[in-house]
Parts: sequence; C-alpha cells; structure tokens
Amino acid sequence: MQAELNTLIQAQYPLIYLMTSEEERAEREILSIAQQKGIERKVYVWTLTQGMVEHGQTKAVQHGTASPQMAIEWVVRHQESGIYIFKDLHPFKDSADVTRWLRDAVASFKGSAKNIILMSPVQQIPIELETEVVVIDFDLPTRKELDRVLSNQLAQTPQRSMAAEDRERLLTAALGLTKDEAEKVFRKAYIQRNRLTGDEVDIVLAEKKQLIRRNGILEFIQNNETMQEVGGLGELKRWLTQRADAFTERARDYGLPQPKGMLILGVPGCGKSLIAKTTAEMWGLPLLRLDMGRVYDGSTVGRSEANLRAAIKTAESISPCILLIDELEKAFSGAGGSADSDAGTSSRIFGSFLTWMQEKTSPVFVMATANRVERLPSEFLRKGRFDEIFFVDLPTQSEREAVFKIHIRKRKRDPERFDCEELAKVAEGFSGAEIEQALFAAMYDAFAQDREFSQLDFIAAIKATMPLSRTMHEQVAALRDWARQRARPAASSVADYQRMEF
Repeated sequence: MQAELNTLIQAQYPLIYLMTSEEERAEREILSIAQQKGIERKVYVWTLTQGMVEHGQTKAVQHGTASPQMAIEWVVRHQESGIYIFKDLHPFKDSADVTRWLRDAVASFKGSAKNIILMSPVQQIPIELETEVVVIDFDLPTRKELDRVLSNQLAQTPQRSMAAEDRERLLTAALGLTKDEAEKVFRKAYIQRNRLTGDEVDIVLAEKKQLIRRNGILEFIQNNETMQEVGGLGELKRWLTQRADAFTERARDYGLPQPKGMLILGVPGCGKSLIAKTTAEMWGLPLLRLDMGRVYDGSTVGRSEANLRAAIKTAESISPCILLIDELEKAFSGAGGSADSDAGTSSRIFGSFLTWMQEKTSPVFVMATANRVERLPSEFLRKGRFDEIFFVDLPTQSEREAVFKIHIRKRKRDPERFDCEELAKVAEGFSGAEIEQALFAAMYDAFAQDREFSQLDFIAAIKATMPLSRTMHEQVAALRDWARQRARPAASSVADYQRMEF
C-alpha cells in the first residue's frame, strides 16, 4: 500500500481516500513520502479541533480553518504545492458546501503538485466524488514492523531478549494488530507474567478477540481441548501436524505457499467441528466461526453482501487465523437457485465467497465441514478451493476404544476400570458423539441410584441407543460410497490400506 500511495502522490492524483485507524503511523508514512528527493513538499494536517496546521507546528495557518469549508477553501487558494491531510472529514459528507469545495479543489489541482488525502477509519464518500477519488487501505504493520515494536518493549525490561522460536510465535500471534494495539498487548503480557515468551500467545489472542466482538458477524471460539482428546483420525492429524508451522517466515523462506483450507465431510457426530477447534490450539491461531445466518440481512439492498465483505476483512485483519464454516451445505444451500426467493442474494454471496477463496493471499485457513455432500455446489469441490478434502467415517474398533478412554478420562474416571475393548464391540456403528451420550446416560442412571456407574450400565445405555448409522442407513451408505473415490480418508488404517493397494 505504501508504494501505491507514493505512486499516487507523485502522479498528482488530487483526491485520495486513505482507510485507516492508525493516524499517527499513516501520517509518518506520508511525511516520509513528502520528504523524498524529487517530491519535497510540505505536509498540512486538518482536524476539526485544531483547523489546518502545518506538520510540526502548533498554530493554525489561518483563523477559521476549523471549519471544513474554510479549510478546503484555503487549500484551493494556497499557491504553494503540498500534501493536505484531512482527518475524519466523513461526518460532513452530506454537506453540500464541503462536497462542492472538494470538487473545486480537484478541478484546481490539475497540473499542480497538490494532493488532498482524506484519512478515516470508515469509507463514506459523497456520490458526487465517487469518480474523482481513489480509495486505498493503509496496511496493518508487517512482521518486521511488529518485530521492532517487540524489540522496543524488550529493551524496556530486564529480560532484554527472547528465544527465536518464542519470538516467532509471539509475532505470528500479533499479526493483524495495529502498532498501538501490539505495544499495549506486549506490555500487558509482560506485566501479567513478568516475562515475554511464546507462552504469552494466549494474551495476544485475547486481544484479537476484542476485534471479533466489534464485528458481530464472526464469533471467536475459545477452546482448551487438544488433539490428544480426538480419538482416531490418524491420517487427518498427520496432515495437520505437518502444517503446524505453515504460516511462519521459515515456511516462506523454504518456498512453501500458505495453505488455503480444507473441507471435512463425514457422518454427523464424528468429530469434524472438534478437529477445527483442536487444530486452532495446535497451531496457536485464533479460531473464528462464520455464521452465515448473521450474514444474510434483507433489511437493505446489498446489506448481506456488505456483511460478508466486512466479515472477510475482519478475518484478514487478524490473520493468520482459522475460519470455521460449520455445515457448509446449509450455509450456501440457496446458491443454486435463489433468484426467485431472494433476488439472487444467495448466488451473489456464494460467488463472492468462491472468488475470495480462489484468490485470497492472506493467511486465513478455511476449515469447512459438511454432512450432506449431495447438497454442496460442485464449485466447492474442484481443486484450488481447498488444499484437501477429508472424509471422516464412523470410528473403527480401535478408534472406538480410544474414544471410550478419552470420554471416561474426561469424566474423571480411570479407563482401566472398564473393558473398553468390549464396549467398543457393543458400540459398533456408533459415532463419537453417540458414545459420549451413552456415557452420560449410564452416569445419570447410576447417579439416580446414588452409586458409581459400571460396565453393565454402559452396555445397557449403548444397547438402548439407536445410532444414526441405522436410522439413516441409506444416507450414511450413500455418503460413504461417494467419499470412497473422491475424498481422502481421515483414519490412518484406511489411508494405509489404500496406499498399499495403490
């Protein structure tokens, strides 16, 4: 962005709209451009509180320039070349006088070395100026800039330095914060823990959570579960473990591209959403859930599309992160033929999302889950949208044993008290969620009788449950048939067998 701003100023673009909330940092960048050899212009800054002030001075250049109309008039009549920054002029966008003076300024600047830069955190442009203005976003701090912020913070502490690996983790977590936000959160982490290490990533991620709350469409998912609490799915775990450092500078230096995302198909209740949560914990990245129900808003034409753009922009601003879309087939179920029902809103949103998936360069890893593959638009399944498509089947005998042990341990019981091999055989065809519910049923039954639950309670609860694999046998069988030749198996035993077969 800085290079583009430099080009626009030298090319004598009269009106530039700079989107940023980092006024001080953006102002320094503009000043550095103005001081370059061959440009060498003065920089003036306008605010409603101080009027038009030359950079580095304290007094207004002329009495009465606190009025935006008077300030723009002064710029038009001022003969000297320069860069004129107007901060937060957007509240006056409906003022006919302000709009007219801006149009007069654009006309008078032709052939002169004068630029007006409208600096604001929100984009509000009068219709009359839409063909005259160039809108650019001021990029958030790069890793190198954040590294300098961290170094300055360390220099103010007795710690002075930190391990390269810890530094990498902390900087990766801080990407997406403004310079001021990064300074504050580094200070906060040091005050709370009296140190700055890779273990303070959780404090940085908590700061990012505040950004999500302001958005309203995305949801920040807090999770404390680890990958060890997921039974089975060895092939999927191996794939994710290989990419644990995929967003680091070391991976970029190696020549690896940033991973785009993955689609997880499978039988309901087999751990698809849990995988997304534990992946965020393993990679040390914030996990955001995109709720498409909040995206769709029929109150105003174009509002839904604006909501999606805002959600994507927020996710990109705090990247690297993981963006979870649960039950993808429901989120975009109307994309195929929504023209009559919602004036084509679903189709437009679907198209915008696909385009972003295909062309995104920001480190936002999309994890999508789906239960009904036949309802998925075919565009989602072609190569280039996702790095891989995994199929999570019902757990095997060994995987069910692991699931039983995990859930028993989570209930503060010793798995050695139970014959998990027998339980796994009895629970053939059960998903992980159904196994957990059977455990709850056994515990409630024993609790009502004021005793500890036993193996027999467990078996009785399992036999009293009708699993989804039986009640929806045809649907599950169809999903398995589809995935056998079109998706990568998440279970290591199936994947190993397929590799041997090949």
